[in-house]
Amino acid sequence: MRLWSLHPRHLDSRGLVALWREGLLAQAVLRGETKGYRHHPQLVRFRAQPSAVSSIGAYLTAVHVESISRGYRFDAGKIAQGGSVGRMDVPRGQVEFEWNHLMRKLEVRAPEWYERQLAASPVVHPLFRVVAGGVADWGTRRSVDTRTNHSARALRRSNSSSAMRSTDSAYVSRSRPVAGSCSRRALSRTTR
Repeated sequence: MRLWSLHPRHLDSRGLVALWREGLLAQAVLRGETKGYRHHPQLVRFRAQPSAVSSIGAYLTAVHVESISRGYRFDAGKIAQGGSVGRMDVPRGQVEFEWNHLMRKLEVRAPEWYERQLAASPVVHPLFRVVAGGVADWGTRRSVDTRTNHSARALRRSNSSSAMRSTDSAYVSRSRPVAGSCSRRALSRTTR
């Protein structure tokens, strides 16, 4: 789950859709409607507010406004309605960390969008106010590194499985012809 402190305008289409989906998941968690993700570090800053559900609703409202400006049809009826909320503080170091993280993602998955963002300065989500400070406890590199380590383990598992699959397929291809190839007997008949 990533609830960006950056303004949704910086996200490419995949990122914006993912943010909407993950924001709705966060809202469900904060309402107590799910069993999973209850202790997710990204929710700490919302829980610290007088009304966590109203705060995530305000967060999702800005995401919805951005979606409308791009011609998407996200369902505003899914956003929790609540009272007014104040702006939340986000440390400058967190904004810089997220900006660098986003730029690395965009460079790979959406190069044209990445080029456009290079000319931009990072703007934060309207719910947030930038204050002095480093990377927030809830947005540390450790959470990213942990996910990377899990991915590395999964990659090692899949590589060992694919090695077995490739061995199995090599056996299959030796034992019977693969589509598009021909056996020696068929080849000798065509060359006579």
